[in-house]
Amino acid sequence: MTFAVHGLAVARGIAIGRAVLVGSSRVDVAHYFIEPDQVRAEILRVRDGRNAVVEELQRLQAEMPADAPPELAALLDVHLMLLQDETLVSGVKHWITDRLYNAEWALTTQLEIIARQFDEMEDEYLRERKADLEQVVERILRYMKGVASPVAPPPPGPRRSGAAVGLGLQQDLLPGDMVDVPLVLVAHDLSPADMLQFKQSVFAGFVTDVGGKTSHTAIVARSMDIPAVVGARAASQLVRQDDWVIIDGDAGVMIVDPSPIILAEYGFRQRQAELERGRLSRLLHTPAVTLDGERIELLANIEQPGDAAGAVRAGAAGVGLFRSEFMFMGRGDDLPGEEEQYRAYRAAVEGMQGLPVTLRTIDVGADKPLDGKAAKEAPSHLNPALGLRAIRWSLADPSMFRTQLRAVLRAAAHGPVNLLFPMLAHVGEIRQTLAQVDMARAELQAQGVPYGAVQLGAMIEVPAAALIVRRFLQYFDFLSIGTNDLIQYTLAIDRADESVAHLYDPMHPAVLQLVADVIAEGHRQGKSVCLCGEAAGDVSMTKLLLGLGLRSFSMHPAQILAVKQEVLRSDTRKLAPWARTVIDADSPADVLGG
Repeated sequence: MTFAVHGLAVARGIAIGRAVLVGSSRVDVAHYFIEPDQVRAEILRVRDGRNAVVEELQRLQAEMPADAPPELAALLDVHLMLLQDETLVSGVKHWITDRLYNAEWALTTQLEIIARQFDEMEDEYLRERKADLEQVVERILRYMKGVASPVAPPPPGPRRSGAAVGLGLQQDLLPGDMVDVPLVLVAHDLSPADMLQFKQSVFAGFVTDVGGKTSHTAIVARSMDIPAVVGARAASQLVRQDDWVIIDGDAGVMIVDPSPIILAEYGFRQRQAELERGRLSRLLHTPAVTLDGERIELLANIEQPGDAAGAVRAGAAGVGLFRSEFMFMGRGDDLPGEEEQYRAYRAAVEGMQGLPVTLRTIDVGADKPLDGKAAKEAPSHLNPALGLRAIRWSLADPSMFRTQLRAVLRAAAHGPVNLLFPMLAHVGEIRQTLAQVDMARAELQAQGVPYGAVQLGAMIEVPAAALIVRRFLQYFDFLSIGTNDLIQYTLAIDRADESVAHLYDPMHPAVLQLVADVIAEGHRQGKSVCLCGEAAGDVSMTKLLLGLGLRSFSMHPAQILAVKQEVLRSDTRKLAPWARTVIDADSPADVLGG
């Protein structure tokens, strides 16, 4: 019987194939109290398990194939950092020593405590790193129990159609048929280490019960450019081994046991999508210039230095947003020093092969807390989104801030670097920030350390900044509009709150007016304005943004060619008056859709 399972669309395209089913990998954990003389032995059990998993991940990194997506390497780094996080280690010791919990109980208890901290984070990407934490704990528990990973590599050579690859199960659904068929992975969740067990070409698509648009499975699926649906809840329980399934990565739907008519329809759509993808690939080296000769800058958003290579391959004209805070997360009190940051930023700059890199200073705070001492000293806030975060955090800790600034300035000696400051709202904050930059330069000069020139920019993500943008441009060389936060703050919507998330609207007239005003003021003063939020990679908004005067877009690398196609088909002279009618409408989305 045909039925559909709905989730979140995270990677475009359609995949049709047999289901390889991997259910929940959770290990049953015993809960019991130990005797005081068993404390040391229990702590050693956890330590041995953690060390074994660290060694396994390091081995996977060393043996990673050259064609593996760079996102996988970055996610393995995240798992290694989480494994060595002092908050996890010290917490487990506490539950064993003070409460006399057995090792497994202590480990899962500390997991629950840290997981709640992740749930309270405002940033969606960081909130979903909870899944990474759960997976490293799962691997430790499996080692301690002597249970193998739920995912094993597929056997070599030809396989029968419908074989349950990876799980050691064989079912001859088509007797005598030795022809390979596409496989789609249906899982509760998968860790990056598990995904490395498979060659890149094995799976045509992914479906997972859990996860969001920035979960690691979604990131890897986008990097591999294969269809994926996440957050499909009970998918792994509803699908049987070797069921025919269709993954519609555009609609966020998985269709199970499709009828011949549905199969034929999606087969046609799949062929059309493949043709379209082929056409897009031919645009890789085509300059992004509109019909009326306007040159448009298409940039990439990255999180790790290793992402630079993927940005270059995608045809990015540079990096419009390097989110530096991911280097700081899960480190406890061991925050990255100047030398470590310098090496990372330099790697990103050199990886872009002479193209510019815009590096945003650390964006953490009450909603994205650092671990260890920094977290203990930070005051609690009733509303984290309005608390001590981003530039406010940096200015509250000038020493940490200047450490990062010195590292960025040193990296700028190796290629073009732009330095971007998040969440500025006051002229006083601007002056303090620029003073810290001057001090960082002076410190390097006094030490005789080489550094380079940087362009300085401000993120416009608070309505107050958009309303006084003329004053901002007196201090900065460029601006970058962060639509994700700008929408949230303008509409007073917590996008992480499911009860009001439907009101989060990038097409709200107030949001569009603020964006239009910032772009217009940048033009008047002859300074660059980039847009780096999700709207930049949304092809349905490309022509509207062009009509509003935007000439610089920064997005996930996988979206660049699709946006470029819209650019090449656009005439900004005709779009400008039309864009004005859209933002003047009571319901801009209706005008845009019509």
